[in-house]
Amino acid sequence: MSTEIIKPWYRQFWFWYLMTPLFVVVIVVSILISVAYKNADDVVIDNYYKEGRMINQVMVQHRRAAELNLTGALAFDRATGDVTLDMPAGAELPDTLLLLLDHPFEADLDQTVILNRLTDQRYAGQLDKTIDHMWYLTLIPELDKNQRKNADWVLSGQIRFTEGDFIVLQPLAH
Repeated sequence: MSTEIIKPWYRQFWFWYLMTPLFVVVIVVSILISVAYKNADDVVIDNYYKEGRMINQVMVQHRRAAELNLTGALAFDRATGDVTLDMPAGAELPDTLLLLLDHPFEADLDQTVILNRLTDQRYAGQLDKTIDHMWYLTLIPELDKNQRKNADWVLSGQIRFTEGDFIVLQPLAH
């Protein structure tokens, strides 16, 4: 009679043949989850419910800008980072305005530009970083962007720098 030596389970061919694909799947899924977590897209608006409830306030701000006949001709010099804004004559405006540049996809790229009055109708400011492609623009007469909802009026626009460096900010049409 021959005696066969039985190997321990971890030295069996069939164990490794069946378990190797499972180990590989676990490792690959772990890598994919960690990459997805590290490179997750930004949520540009954190609280959609709150933003939805504020729509009436935003409409009032745009209506007020329309009543005041406010528009703003905004020009960018991307080489120097200069921003100039020309407002209509006769409008009572503060000495400083706040321009919010919101990137459509990455909140980290958002910028805030303080525009200081140069003349009765002209304001100027400086960009922090160079900008390209598309941006949402909001002009408010407040210096704190957290006070945006309390602003008396708002002008908005959207610019694509592939099409030009100039835009006219207007109240939204209702």
